[in-house]
Amino acid sequence: MAPSKKARLGGTTSKSSKSTSSSPSTLPKPFTAAPKSLEPLYAHLNQHHIYLAHIDSRPREFKRKIFLVPVAMNAAVALLFLWRLYIIGPYYLALFASTIGYPNELTLRADEMEWKPLLWVILRRSFTFILDFLLFVFVWPWPYEFAVGGSASHGAPLGWRFQVGFRDQEIYVRRSRSWDADLGDLFGAEGSAKRNEFWSKIGEATNPLLLQQKTGYLLMDGSWDLDWDAMVLATSLVDTKKVELDEFMEPVVLLHSEKFGWVTMDRGETKAAEEEERRKQVFAFRDALAKMGKEDLFFRWIEIVQFETSKPGVFGAQRQHEVAEQIRELFSKNGVDFDKVWGEVIPSRNVEPPAKEDTGATSDPE
Repeated sequence: MAPSKKARLGGTTSKSSKSTSSSPSTLPKPFTAAPKSLEPLYAHLNQHHIYLAHIDSRPREFKRKIFLVPVAMNAAVALLFLWRLYIIGPYYLALFASTIGYPNELTLRADEMEWKPLLWVILRRSFTFILDFLLFVFVWPWPYEFAVGGSASHGAPLGWRFQVGFRDQEIYVRRSRSWDADLGDLFGAEGSAKRNEFWSKIGEATNPLLLQQKTGYLLMDGSWDLDWDAMVLATSLVDTKKVELDEFMEPVVLLHSEKFGWVTMDRGETKAAEEEERRKQVFAFRDALAKMGKEDLFFRWIEIVQFETSKPGVFGAQRQHEVAEQIRELFSKNGVDFDKVWGEVIPSRNVEPPAKEDTGATSDPE
């Protein structure tokens, strides 16, 4: 991927960085060429970003209630801003008139004033200027971007709702934020480490539990933003039968390569590739412990994970965290800094004791 460059949907996009001579002639698994059936959509997407598309099947009434919250908040902010403008507008007009030579009640005659009253007026006016500047720069953009969109945005939430309305099955399209600029060439011979980071981001964003717990509107975070224009386009393509709704029943990943064009991921192949990568990571960790003469800790770790995952109930995030702390404490008692060793062996992943069962002997770091 080339460095990130923000652009509106449908705008001019520059080409991705050139593939190196080490790039393979075929796409590495689990990547595959994007289906032609989705070309009406990805032909209009920015080539410098990664896109995720999925369907949110929650009832439309639920989505309406969720959307009313930002509508109310932004309406309140806009009204307060307009009220402030109504109150302070005459004040600034009078100041401007005084500045250009029309004396009024705000005109200061410094040579006729004592320094304390003059200082007080200066401080009070400075505070007013700073307050209104902060309101204009940091507060006003909220309702403006919600209703209109910013200069470098990709649509606006209000415009999306006006055009799409509320539906039982809605298409949501997310686009990557600035982290995609650091990925480089995912398809080259040296792209293995970056592919791990990429899979991690995709796995977190398409986690079935996440998509089940959160409606699409709430999926914006530090890694992903909603592309409102792309959502309008995708919905329009489905409405006009140019793209089938079934294309989005499973999460769709879209990214661009100069050599291969638009690329997607085979979800079945993705799962197999992730499992294989986890095995390699865990066995590399075992080898590192063996070099330290602590291989027994590896097997005790596996025993703990298998024992905890076999207990009744859901092995959720809280239990995983507790087991991770238990593993970290076990290693510490035996003179091994788990964070340091794991970080040296698997530098591209978060340093956290793996606490999820994955086959008989592997686990996925949190």
